[in-house]
Amino acid sequence: MKQKFYLVSNLSPIPVNLKQTPIADPAIAAVSNIPLIDTLLEVVCHSTGMGFAAVAKVTEDRWMACCVRDEISFGLGPGGELPVKTTICDEIRQSREPVVIDHVAKDAQFAMHHTPAMYGLQSYISFPIILRNGEFFGTLCAIDPNPHVVKTDETMGLFRLFSDLISFHLSAGEELQVAESLLQNEQKQSRMREQFIAILGHDLRNPVTAISTSAQFLLQLSPDEHVTRMASLIHNSTKRINILIDNMLDFAMGHLGDGIVLNATSNTSLRKHCCR
Repeated sequence: MKQKFYLVSNLSPIPVNLKQTPIADPAIAAVSNIPLIDTLLEVVCHSTGMGFAAVAKVTEDRWMACCVRDEISFGLGPGGELPVKTTICDEIRQSREPVVIDHVAKDAQFAMHHTPAMYGLQSYISFPIILRNGEFFGTLCAIDPNPHVVKTDETMGLFRLFSDLISFHLSAGEELQVAESLLQNEQKQSRMREQFIAILGHDLRNPVTAISTSAQFLLQLSPDEHVTRMASLIHNSTKRINILIDNMLDFAMGHLGDGIVLNATSNTSLRKHCCR
């Protein structure tokens, strides 16, 4: 467990225990795969004047930074975790409504709130990221130790646009993973069906051959007309079964092996017709 210290205005540093999640975490990977996500956070910082911006994964018992832009040495990078109950993002998770604060000290609702006091915040803005399936993913947030005017239509519109954009990419990534998983499962089942067909066709040949041989034997040896008629019927049926087996094996070979081999031969007359 690492220990970080965050300055609270001019007061003494307050220690906050942090966990560090491996960068390979699926949520971190999903956010980092969003095109231009670093540029998006840079725009957030420059447009608001705030020094720290992040996309965070927020659950009932976890707050984890997935992508970060830190211009004020806040000390939190991708994979860094905060106790979720010490964050305003936990309240946003429950309400699914954004929180925007220009100046904490002058804000009636948050002047005495424990989060700004703990982390030394004077300005704060955070918008929920809600996936297309209705699942709450986390927040797009920005903080700064100094007051900033962020409660404007332009800034809130920018955050709403960026949070929707992040949601779109995360949802598309999840849907793509589901589709790929379904495809892989279907391909696996298809291969198993084809292998079953190949094995079935191969194993059927021996008993069908035995039946066909027995029918031919009866045709040659028995003088009884009724027996020869039945033997002929059996022999003809085995021929049709062999054709079906050949078709099954051709199908299996086409999907499992090197394809169906064609023995092409030169056809002079056909070439003459094609060249006319």
